[in-house]
Amino acid sequence: MLRKLRERMESEKGFTLIELLVVILIIGILAAIALPAFLGQRTKGQDSDAKSNARNLVSQVESCFTDTQNYAGCQTSAELDNTGLPLQDCGTGATPPVGTVCVAGTVGNAYTIVAKSRSTNVFRIVKNSQGVTSRDCSVPSGGNKGGCNNSSW
Repeated sequence: MLRKLRERMESEKGFTLIELLVVILIIGILAAIALPAFLGQRTKGQDSDAKSNARNLVSQVESCFTDTQNYAGCQTSAELDNTGLPLQDCGTGATPPVGTVCVAGTVGNAYTIVAKSRSTNVFRIVKNSQGVTSRDCSVPSGGNKGGCNNSSW
C-alpha cells in the first residue's frame, strides 16, 4: 500500500512554485513595458480627432466665406451650416471646452480655429489677413505630448 502511494506521488507531474513565479514575473515585466505605449496611443487618437475637427471647420469657414465674402459672418453653427462638428462659441482668443472646436477672432480676411482634444491639448489653425495659414499646438503643463510635437502638427 505504501509502495502504491509512493509511486503515485512520483508519477504526478506539474509545475513547481518557482516555475510559476518566474512566468508571472516575466508577464509582469512585459506588461510594464507595453502599458505606456498603449496609453500614448490613446492620447494620439484623441488628438487626431481634435485635428480632424479643426480641419473640417476650416472647410466650413471657407465655404461660408465664398457665400458671404466676410469671415465675421462665419462663426456660429447657424452661419456655418454645421454638419455635426462639436462646435462651441468661444469668443475672441478663448479656448473651447474639452472635445470641442470653435472659430475665434474672425476679422476681415482672418480667422483662428481652436480645437481642444480630450487629452486637453490645444490645436490652432490661424489664417492671417495676407492669406497665410499656420498651425500650432500647446500641451498643458504635466500633459502628454500625444499629437503635439514641438508646438507643431
